[in-house]
Amino acid sequence: GLQVSLDLIYGTPGESLEDWRTSLEYAIAQHPDHLSAYSLIVEDGTKLARQIRRGEVAQPDEDLQADMYELADELLGQAGFGWYEVSNWARSPEFASRHNLAYWQGHDWWGVGPGAHSHVGGVRWWNVKHPADYAERITAGNSPGAGREVLDEETRRVERVLLQSRIREGLPLAV
Repeated sequence: GLQVSLDLIYGTPGESLEDWRTSLEYAIAQHPDHLSAYSLIVEDGTKLARQIRRGEVAQPDEDLQADMYELADELLGQAGFGWYEVSNWARSPEFASRHNLAYWQGHDWWGVGPGAHSHVGGVRWWNVKHPADYAERITAGNSPGAGREVLDEETRRVERVLLQSRIREGLPLAV
């Protein structure tokens, strides 16, 4: 009865379309209930970003990443997974991630741990990213919070459009 979800990242340096196909086929063969496939995003301040800037590693190829996404959708569909969000597929609707759907549908959520974000009642806050900083703050009895913002109505409206357009149900045109 244990539900299993796998998260995969595609478009890593040196990864070919055939490498990605092999990863997908292997993941599907494990018979998970849910699978997420995210394209690699190079974040400023990371080792990878520095390597790309110095020319040591090639920047991810967006056209190849698009082909990888289409391959994931094709193979997962053939394996019986239904697409319900831009980066997520489930064997059946009951295996869709309720946790992630809460983000995309604009519900409140609490995040726990280094780098976690929370959103409650129109206020968003986030924790320090580095695990050692997080642990140090918690041990000292201090908040691990790194920042917070109160979302105005316009920001909430724009975010609602962006987030709900990610899911199969989409955004109602008439509200």
